[in-house]
Amino acid sequence: MASFKPGDFSTCDAPRPERLKTVTTPEIIVQIHELISEDRRISAKSIAEQLCISRERIGSIIHEDLDTRKLSAKWFPKCLNADQKRQRCQSSEQILDFFRPDPNDFLSRLVTMDETWLYHHDPETKQQSMKWRHSAHPAPKN
Repeated sequence: MASFKPGDFSTCDAPRPERLKTVTTPEIIVQIHELISEDRRISAKSIAEQLCISRERIGSIIHEDLDTRKLSAKWFPKCLNADQKRQRCQSSEQILDFFRPDPNDFLSRLVTMDETWLYHHDPETKQQSMKWRHSAHPAPKN
C-alpha cells in the first residue's frame, strides 16, 4: 500500500544487490566441497560469507548433499602395562632423589635418555579440533 500512494504501481520486485543465493546448484556444491577439502576446519559461517549463501543453505548442502559432518578428534593415550608403570615410577623416584639435594642446579646435572619418541601436542579445545568428515571415512584421531 505504501508504494501505491506516491504513484508507484509497479508489481515487479526491485533489484537487491546483496541478496543471498538460495538455489542449490551442482556448481555451488562443488565450490563448497572444494572449500572444505582445502581447509577441513573451515566454518559453515565462513563458507556462507565467501559464497554469499545463507548459513542454513550451506548447512543443508554440507549435511544432505555432501553427506559430511563436523567431528572433533579424540585423544587416545598410550596404555602401559604393569611392568612399564613400575619402571616409570622407579625412574621418577630416582630423578626426585637427584633433585632434592640442590634444586637450583638440578637441570644442569640431569641427563636422560629414552628410546621413545615423544610428539609435542598442543591440546586444542573441542571446537578448535573439529574437522569436516564424510560419513564413509573414519573419525579423526590425535
